[in-house]
Amino acid sequence: MKPSIILYKALPDDLHKRLEDHFTVTQVDNLDPETVQKNAEAFANAEGMLGSSEKVDAALLEKMPKLRATSTVSVGYDQFDVDALNERGIFLMHTPTVLTETVADTMMALVLSTARRVVEVAERVKAGEWKQGIGPDWFGIDVHHKTLGIIGMGRIGLALAQRAHFGFGMPILYNARRHHAEAEERFQARYCDIDTLLQESDYVCVVLPLTDETHHMIGAEQFKKMKSSAIFINAGRGPVVDEQALIEALKSGEIHAAGLDVFEQEPLPVDSPLLSLPNVVALPHIGSATHETRYNMAACAVDNLIDALNGKVEKNCVNPQIAK
Repeated sequence: MKPSIILYKALPDDLHKRLEDHFTVTQVDNLDPETVQKNAEAFANAEGMLGSSEKVDAALLEKMPKLRATSTVSVGYDQFDVDALNERGIFLMHTPTVLTETVADTMMALVLSTARRVVEVAERVKAGEWKQGIGPDWFGIDVHHKTLGIIGMGRIGLALAQRAHFGFGMPILYNARRHHAEAEERFQARYCDIDTLLQESDYVCVVLPLTDETHHMIGAEQFKKMKSSAIFINAGRGPVVDEQALIEALKSGEIHAAGLDVFEQEPLPVDSPLLSLPNVVALPHIGSATHETRYNMAACAVDNLIDALNGKVEKNCVNPQIAK
């Protein structure tokens, strides 16, 4: 008899079939209490679960006593109560490798579009403002050979450093929990403390997961240490940044501009001051949003769940220690 699973995300037909080849699949729209209650028997019998962007906490796990593994179609897992999963011996699988290059592309796009004011001046052209040779009020700032500071030198940070170093001749500063030999050897990246990175970088790029330690790690104190000509880029997790402090820094000219793909509240409220500031490029969390990468993420999540329910957690497992 096939194990039962809950699928709470629409998948391409071929990936859905792959799941059905291995499991009895119950598909739901979300993990709201009403949905769980309506499908109480399926949740009670489920040994696996796959989806994204829904909260998985102790209250939900109480209703899923047979759950052995859950697989998220994402690299981030701040929606999951990992402690509660560990207590119950439930594996948490994620997709840390397949989106690396695509998110690094997005971060470089934010650097370029913010520095050169691409969105702003393109809209001015569409509005019919380009009627003669452009003057300084249309100008941006250079990217090439400026200093790029990366906070968080994981896979994405490394891919961003590669683009900046080889593509734009940018000196690389970085801060991470430990020294990264590959970054230092390949890109001549220089490890430094956060304060030094903030003070010396022309572009400050944050690529950090959201944890208790990183919540509001970047706030008013950090923006004060940045150059007034500096541009701030965040494509990691929104709550790593104190958004109100960022707004004040942008309004006051404490920093030059910001390129943002993530926010404290998503979707970004329509009345957010960030949307009315001309020195902000705001994207709708599209870091990994290409057709190719989103398919590959879903395929990876499917394979992860199949592996986990077969006892194979050698890769892509957040909490492999529970198998010991």
